[in-house]
Amino acid sequence: MSELKIFYKDSDKIKVVKTLSALKELDKKDIVWIDLLDVSDKTEDTLEGFLKIDIQEDEEMEEIEMSSRYIQTDDSIVANSNFLKNDFEVEPVNFILKNNILVTTRDSELGSFNETVKKMFVNARNFPSGYHVLVALMETRVEKDADMIEDTTDMITKLSSKISASDHVDQQVLIQIKDLQEKVTIIRQNIMDKQRVISNFLKCDFFPQELQPRLTMIIKDINSLFDYTRFGFDRLDYLQDTFLGLVNIEQNKIIKIFTVVNVVFLPPTLIASMYGMNFDFMPELHWKLGYPFAVGLMFIFTILILLIFRLKKWL
Repeated sequence: MSELKIFYKDSDKIKVVKTLSALKELDKKDIVWIDLLDVSDKTEDTLEGFLKIDIQEDEEMEEIEMSSRYIQTDDSIVANSNFLKNDFEVEPVNFILKNNILVTTRDSELGSFNETVKKMFVNARNFPSGYHVLVALMETRVEKDADMIEDTTDMITKLSSKISASDHVDQQVLIQIKDLQEKVTIIRQNIMDKQRVISNFLKCDFFPQELQPRLTMIIKDINSLFDYTRFGFDRLDYLQDTFLGLVNIEQNKIIKIFTVVNVVFLPPTLIASMYGMNFDFMPELHWKLGYPFAVGLMFIFTILILLIFRLKKWL
């Protein structure tokens, strides 16, 4: 869904308009944030001419290298960052800051953007410029990342309980472990991306000093999230080792059963083989009790082996 939102200051309130023509009626000093959601090239061209900026195309945002996701000029900041959606899909977002106006470009709805809009309407005084909106977006995104890590941790805990309570090995468990490992990896890459961008904000000469403590706090939160993701990786590695250990135990049980069967039937097979040899002189072949003797011998050896296994607690 294509949507344009222009947030501007009106006394002590934040208001929003959704038409491009409103730019002619607004004072640039009052504009705080322009949010572009999958808008047309014509709309982007109009904004580029109005704000004297260069809005990146989707292909440029996706192909740009990690080291080049932050560009600073004398009067503007251009930053690219990946935002996670609830389904763990990555959405590239382009941020442009110039003349205290924040311009964001994206193709999908993002919960962190909606949450920031709510905060703006509730506490308009906390958003006097685009810099404040940008910091709020990053704070909200990191909070969302923390929620996703918490949800993933809960899934890991449930999976651990499932493995502990299960009497048999389910192959789907290994698939679930791999899926959780992928999710933790995606979250870790996402917060690493935020760390790079925010670190560059801290180095920016014209970034408002009053926002420096908030940026520093975001970095601290990100470092804490790194610890949580590392803990998640460790738990998943442990669960994977546990699962593979259970698989080995199951395999050993099967091998044990086959071994017992082979050993139990070895004496009867040996006895039957002996009396199946075609020699002329085998006294038992002409003995009336020869057959019961052979069967009894087989039975005795079988019971004897089973008793030995039972005494050794192999059965």
